Amino acid sequence: MSGVTTVSPVGLSHDDRFRTGTTTIGIVAKDGVVLATERRVTAGNMISNKTAQKLFRIDQNLGVTIAGYVGDAQVLARYLRAEVSLYRLRRSAQLGTEGAATLLANILSGNRYYPYLAWMIVGGVDPKGGHLFSVDPMGGCIEDRFVSVGSGSPFAYGIVEEGYSRDLNTSDAVDLALRGLTAAMKRDSASGDGYLAHVITPKEYRELSEDEINKRLKALKIPLPPPAP
Repeated sequence: MSGVTTVSPVGLSHDDRFRTGTTTIGIVAKDGVVLATERRVTAGNMISNKTAQKLFRIDQNLGVTIAGYVGDAQVLARYLRAEVSLYRLRRSAQLGTEGAATLLANILSGNRYYPYLAWMIVGGVDPKGGHLFSVDPMGGCIEDRFVSVGSGSPFAYGIVEEGYSRDLNTSDAVDLALRGLTAAMKRDSASGDGYLAHVITPKEYRELSEDEINKRLKALKIPLPPPAP
């Protein structure tokens, strides 16, 4: 979303038609999963919004980040939340991360001839542990230990890949994600204007407050983003 475009597509592939502006990050830590994004939305060369919500809680154990067309990405997040809720009501159990990612991938694959222009990261914790899946607009679904999507992802990957370790806890993973987003915002014009971060563990789903994120930024010696208008 952040470079999700309300007018033109986001960088979803190497094809110019799918160029997207945004940076989203997911990291699997030893005690959970961290999802993080910045907050800018662009429409071509114009910054159309500086407080976008590109990170959504789907269930007590699941969250998603979005990149691409705002409308397409938001609809997909609503679909996924509804289907996950129905699963929980029918089976009295939570849908696992792989199941949620596969469901989303099937929706995208089934619409490949009139595609949803959205690329999402699905992250969550289930009895098998923490998991992270990158789900592309054509329905490709790939699991990894850390993922970044959007036009700022090459810059974010440079930080996250260097700093990642399987021994990271969620607190360290949040700091690593913030550093990755900061690197992207410095070089990618479609990324910027603030941070969002969620932490998912076997015990809770926690959305970090702006104050907590700002405290972490200060400790990391990262300049605070300007206040939202």
